[in-house]
Amino acid sequence: MSNSKVVVVTGVSSGIGRVTAQKFAERGFQVYGTVRNKATASPIPGVALVEMDVRDEESVKQGFQAIVSLAKEINVLVNSAGVTLLGATEETSIVEAQSLFDTNVFGILRTTQAVLPYMRTQKSGRIINISSVLGFLPAPYMALYSASKHAIEGLSESLDHEVRNLGVRISLVEPSYTKTNLDLNAPTAANEIPAYDNDRNKVANAVQKSVQNAPLPDSVAETIVQAALGQWKMRHTPKGEASLLRKLRRFMPAGPVDSSLRKTFGLN
Repeated sequence: MSNSKVVVVTGVSSGIGRVTAQKFAERGFQVYGTVRNKATASPIPGVALVEMDVRDEESVKQGFQAIVSLAKEINVLVNSAGVTLLGATEETSIVEAQSLFDTNVFGILRTTQAVLPYMRTQKSGRIINISSVLGFLPAPYMALYSASKHAIEGLSESLDHEVRNLGVRISLVEPSYTKTNLDLNAPTAANEIPAYDNDRNKVANAVQKSVQNAPLPDSVAETIVQAALGQWKMRHTPKGEASLLRKLRRFMPAGPVDSSLRKTFGLN
Protein backbone atom coordinates (compact mmCIF):
# COMPACT_ATOMS: atom_id res chain seq x y z
CA MET A 1 0.00 0.00 0.00
CA SER A 2 1.63 3.23 -1.12
CA ASN A 3 1.93 6.26 1.10
CA SER A 4 -0.47 8.18 -1.15
CA LYS A 5 -3.34 6.26 0.41
CA VAL A 6 -5.94 8.05 2.51
CA VAL A 7 -6.51 6.98 6.12
CA VAL A 8 -9.39 8.06 8.37
CA VAL A 9 -9.11 7.50 12.13
CA THR A 10 -12.09 8.23 14.38
CA GLY A 11 -11.71 9.55 17.92
CA VAL A 12 -8.26 11.17 17.72
CA SER A 13 -8.70 13.62 20.59
CA SER A 14 -6.67 11.33 22.86
CA GLY A 15 -5.55 7.79 23.56
CA ILE A 16 -5.25 5.01 21.00
CA GLY A 17 -6.90 6.99 18.20
CA ARG A 18 -4.54 9.94 18.58
CA VAL A 19 -1.37 7.85 18.61
CA THR A 20 -2.63 5.75 15.68
CA ALA A 21 -3.23 8.87 13.58
CA GLN A 22 0.28 10.10 14.47
CA LYS A 23 1.86 6.81 13.37
CA PHE A 24 0.09 6.84 10.00
CA ALA A 25 1.13 10.46 9.48
CA GLU A 26 4.76 9.68 10.36
CA ARG A 27 4.73 7.10 7.56
CA GLY A 28 3.65 9.78 5.10
CA PHE A 29 0.02 8.79 4.65
CA GLN A 30 -2.72 11.33 4.06
CA VAL A 31 -4.47 11.18 7.43
CA TYR A 32 -7.81 12.59 8.55
CA GLY A 33 -8.71 12.36 12.22
CA THR A 34 -12.21 12.88 13.55
CA VAL A 35 -13.02 14.93 16.64
CA ARG A 36 -16.32 16.08 18.08
CA ASN A 37 -15.22 19.71 18.35
CA LYS A 38 -12.37 21.10 16.25
CA ALA A 39 -12.31 24.33 18.26
CA THR A 40 -11.19 22.53 21.43
CA ALA A 41 -9.14 19.73 19.84
CA SER A 42 -5.34 19.75 20.05
CA PRO A 43 -3.64 19.67 16.63
CA ILE A 44 -1.73 16.58 15.49
CA PRO A 45 1.22 17.13 13.12
CA GLY A 46 0.40 15.77 9.67
CA VAL A 47 -3.23 15.01 10.53
CA ALA A 48 -6.19 17.00 9.19
CA LEU A 49 -8.89 17.22 11.83
CA VAL A 50 -12.50 16.70 10.73
CA GLU A 51 -15.49 17.45 12.93
CA MET A 52 -17.61 14.33 13.33
CA ASP A 53 -19.80 12.89 16.07
CA VAL A 54 -20.14 9.14 15.51
CA ARG A 55 -23.41 9.22 17.48
CA ASP A 56 -25.01 11.45 14.84
CA GLU A 57 -25.76 9.96 11.41
CA GLU A 58 -25.88 13.31 9.62
CA SER A 59 -22.61 14.41 11.21
CA VAL A 60 -20.96 11.18 10.04
CA LYS A 61 -22.25 11.56 6.47
CA GLN A 62 -21.12 15.18 6.26
CA GLY A 63 -17.71 14.31 7.68
CA PHE A 64 -17.02 11.62 5.09
CA GLN A 65 -18.34 13.80 2.29
CA ALA A 66 -15.92 16.53 3.38
CA ILE A 67 -13.00 14.09 3.42
CA VAL A 68 -13.81 12.65 -0.02
CA SER A 69 -14.25 16.13 -1.49
CA LEU A 70 -10.65 16.85 -0.46
CA ALA A 71 -8.95 13.46 -0.80
CA LYS A 72 -11.09 11.92 -3.58
CA GLU A 73 -10.92 8.48 -1.93
CA ILE A 74 -10.70 6.65 1.39
CA ASN A 75 -8.51 3.56 1.59
CA VAL A 76 -8.43 2.81 5.32
CA LEU A 77 -10.95 3.49 8.08
CA VAL A 78 -9.90 2.92 11.69
CA ASN A 79 -12.87 2.91 14.05
CA SER A 80 -11.22 3.97 17.31
CA ALA A 81 -13.87 6.19 18.95
CA GLY A 82 -15.27 4.52 22.04
CA VAL A 83 -16.44 4.92 25.63
CA THR A 84 -16.43 2.70 28.71
CA LEU A 85 -18.58 2.17 31.80
CA LEU A 86 -18.05 0.50 35.18
CA GLY A 87 -20.93 -0.88 37.22
CA ALA A 88 -23.00 -3.95 37.92
CA THR A 89 -25.45 -4.98 35.24
CA GLU A 90 -28.38 -4.41 37.61
CA GLU A 91 -27.06 -0.92 38.39
CA THR A 92 -26.75 0.10 34.74
CA SER A 93 -29.76 1.99 33.43
CA ILE A 94 -31.15 1.39 29.96
CA VAL A 95 -30.23 4.98 29.10
CA GLU A 96 -26.59 4.41 30.15
CA ALA A 97 -26.46 1.15 28.17
CA GLN A 98 -27.99 2.80 25.11
CA SER A 99 -25.50 5.65 25.30
CA LEU A 100 -22.57 3.24 25.46
CA PHE A 101 -23.84 1.17 22.52
CA ASP A 102 -24.62 4.33 20.56
CA THR A 103 -20.90 5.13 20.46
CA ASN A 104 -19.22 1.73 20.59
CA VAL A 105 -21.50 -0.25 18.26
CA PHE A 106 -23.83 2.05 16.34
CA GLY A 107 -20.99 4.54 15.89
CA ILE A 108 -19.07 1.86 13.99
CA LEU A 109 -22.20 0.97 12.04
CA ARG A 110 -22.69 4.62 11.02
CA THR A 111 -19.10 5.16 9.90
CA THR A 112 -19.00 1.81 8.10
CA GLN A 113 -22.21 2.51 6.20
CA ALA A 114 -20.88 5.97 5.31
CA VAL A 115 -17.52 4.75 3.96
CA LEU A 116 -18.55 1.55 2.16
CA PRO A 117 -20.08 3.28 -0.90
CA TYR A 118 -16.69 4.89 -1.59
CA MET A 119 -14.76 1.66 -1.00
CA ARG A 120 -17.17 -0.32 -3.21
CA THR A 121 -16.63 2.17 -6.03
CA GLN A 122 -12.85 1.86 -5.61
CA LYS A 123 -13.16 -1.94 -5.31
CA SER A 124 -10.71 -1.77 -2.41
CA GLY A 125 -10.46 -0.76 1.23
CA ARG A 126 -9.67 -1.81 4.79
CA ILE A 127 -11.81 -1.19 7.87
CA ILE A 128 -10.09 -1.75 11.22
CA ASN A 129 -12.40 -1.99 14.23
CA ILE A 130 -10.94 -1.55 17.70
CA SER A 131 -12.33 -4.27 19.91
CA SER A 132 -10.76 -5.49 23.18
CA VAL A 133 -9.80 -8.67 24.96
CA LEU A 134 -13.23 -8.12 26.51
CA GLY A 135 -14.62 -8.94 23.07
CA PHE A 136 -13.79 -12.58 23.80
CA LEU A 137 -13.61 -12.58 27.62
CA PRO A 138 -16.22 -11.74 30.28
CA ALA A 139 -15.74 -8.75 32.55
CA PRO A 140 -17.60 -8.50 35.88
CA TYR A 141 -18.85 -4.98 36.52
CA MET A 142 -18.16 -4.07 32.91
CA ALA A 143 -20.83 -6.27 31.37
CA LEU A 144 -22.29 -3.64 29.04
CA TYR A 145 -18.85 -2.55 27.82
CA SER A 146 -17.90 -6.18 27.25
CA ALA A 147 -21.21 -6.77 25.47
CA SER A 148 -20.50 -3.85 23.13
CA LYS A 149 -17.10 -5.34 22.24
CA HIS A 150 -18.63 -8.79 21.71
CA ALA A 151 -21.10 -7.07 19.36
CA ILE A 152 -18.23 -5.45 17.43
CA GLU A 153 -16.61 -8.86 17.01
CA GLY A 154 -19.77 -10.43 15.59
CA LEU A 155 -20.45 -7.44 13.34
CA SER A 156 -16.90 -7.40 11.98
CA GLU A 157 -16.67 -11.12 11.22
CA SER A 158 -20.05 -11.16 9.51
CA LEU A 159 -19.41 -7.95 7.56
CA ASP A 160 -16.13 -9.27 6.20
CA HIS A 161 -18.00 -12.12 4.50
CA GLU A 162 -20.38 -9.62 2.91
CA VAL A 163 -17.78 -7.26 1.44
CA ARG A 164 -14.69 -9.33 0.63
CA ASN A 165 -15.88 -10.03 -2.93
CA LEU A 166 -16.20 -6.25 -3.35
CA GLY A 167 -12.52 -5.73 -2.56
CA VAL A 168 -13.02 -4.61 1.05
CA ARG A 169 -11.71 -6.42 4.13
CA ILE A 170 -12.52 -5.98 7.83
CA SER A 171 -10.14 -6.63 10.74
CA LEU A 172 -10.28 -6.48 14.52
CA VAL A 173 -7.60 -5.24 16.92
CA GLU A 174 -8.03 -6.58 20.46
CA PRO A 175 -5.91 -4.70 23.04
CA SER A 176 -5.76 -5.41 26.75
CA TYR A 177 -5.38 -2.67 29.37
CA THR A 178 -3.82 0.46 27.91
CA LYS A 179 -2.88 3.59 29.81
CA THR A 180 -5.30 6.16 28.39
CA ASN A 181 -7.56 8.82 29.89
CA LEU A 182 -10.55 6.76 28.75
CA ASP A 183 -9.64 3.94 31.15
CA LEU A 184 -8.12 6.08 33.89
CA ASN A 185 -11.32 8.17 34.10
CA ALA A 186 -13.88 5.45 33.43
CA PRO A 187 -17.39 6.61 34.39
CA THR A 188 -19.50 4.52 36.75
CA ALA A 189 -23.18 3.64 36.62
CA ALA A 190 -25.18 6.30 38.46
CA ASN A 191 -27.49 3.95 40.39
CA GLU A 192 -25.23 2.23 42.93
CA ILE A 193 -26.84 -0.70 44.78
CA PRO A 194 -25.25 -1.39 48.21
CA ALA A 195 -25.30 -5.17 47.72
CA TYR A 196 -22.65 -4.77 45.01
CA ASP A 197 -20.47 -2.21 46.83
CA ASN A 198 -17.81 -4.60 48.12
CA ASP A 199 -17.15 -6.49 44.89
CA ARG A 200 -17.61 -3.42 42.68
CA ASN A 201 -14.97 -1.56 44.67
CA LYS A 202 -12.60 -4.52 44.40
CA VAL A 203 -13.04 -4.62 40.63
CA ALA A 204 -12.66 -0.84 40.31
CA ASN A 205 -9.41 -0.94 42.29
CA ALA A 206 -8.10 -3.88 40.24
CA VAL A 207 -8.93 -2.10 36.98
CA GLN A 208 -7.28 1.14 38.08
CA LYS A 209 -4.14 -0.69 39.18
CA SER A 210 -3.98 -2.58 35.88
CA VAL A 211 -4.45 0.62 33.84
CA GLN A 212 -1.82 2.49 35.86
CA ASN A 213 0.68 -0.31 35.18
CA ALA A 214 -0.37 -0.78 31.56
CA PRO A 215 1.74 0.27 28.57
CA LEU A 216 1.05 3.48 26.66
CA PRO A 217 -0.98 3.19 23.43
CA ASP A 218 2.05 2.96 21.11
CA SER A 219 2.07 -0.84 20.82
CA VAL A 220 -1.66 -0.95 20.12
CA ALA A 221 -1.32 1.83 17.54
CA GLU A 222 1.52 -0.03 15.82
CA THR A 223 -0.66 -3.16 15.69
CA ILE A 224 -3.45 -1.13 14.09
CA VAL A 225 -1.08 0.21 11.42
CA GLN A 226 0.12 -3.30 10.63
CA ALA A 227 -3.47 -4.58 10.48
CA ALA A 228 -4.27 -1.87 7.94
CA LEU A 229 -1.17 -2.22 5.79
CA GLY A 230 -0.11 -5.85 6.07
CA GLN A 231 -1.50 -9.12 4.80
CA TRP A 232 -5.12 -9.47 5.84
CA LYS A 233 -6.23 -11.47 8.84
CA MET A 234 -9.32 -11.05 10.98
CA ARG A 235 -7.89 -10.70 14.49
CA HIS A 236 -4.81 -8.85 15.68
CA THR A 237 -3.81 -8.94 19.36
CA PRO A 238 -0.92 -6.69 20.43
CA LYS A 239 2.12 -8.46 21.88
CA GLY A 240 2.11 -9.05 25.61
CA GLU A 241 -0.93 -9.53 27.79
CA ALA A 242 -3.49 -9.38 24.99
CA SER A 243 -1.81 -12.18 23.00
CA LEU A 244 -1.46 -14.28 26.16
CA LEU A 245 -5.13 -13.86 27.03
CA ARG A 246 -6.16 -14.84 23.50
CA LYS A 247 -4.15 -18.07 23.81
CA LEU A 248 -5.48 -18.83 27.28
CA ARG A 249 -9.06 -18.35 26.12
CA ARG A 250 -8.46 -20.62 23.16
CA PHE A 251 -6.55 -23.46 24.80
CA MET A 252 -7.34 -23.49 28.54
CA PRO A 253 -10.43 -25.26 29.94
CA ALA A 254 -13.30 -23.02 30.99
CA GLY A 255 -12.88 -23.70 34.72
CA PRO A 256 -9.32 -22.40 35.07
CA VAL A 257 -10.12 -19.42 32.86
CA ASP A 258 -13.06 -18.57 35.13
CA SER A 259 -10.97 -18.87 38.29
CA SER A 260 -8.11 -16.84 36.83
CA LEU A 261 -10.46 -14.09 35.76
CA ARG A 262 -12.04 -13.78 39.21
CA LYS A 263 -8.58 -13.65 40.79
CA THR A 264 -7.51 -10.93 38.37
CA PHE A 265 -10.50 -8.78 39.34
CA GLY A 266 -10.01 -9.38 43.08
CA LEU A 267 -13.16 -11.49 43.50
CA ASN A 268 -13.32 -14.51 45.83
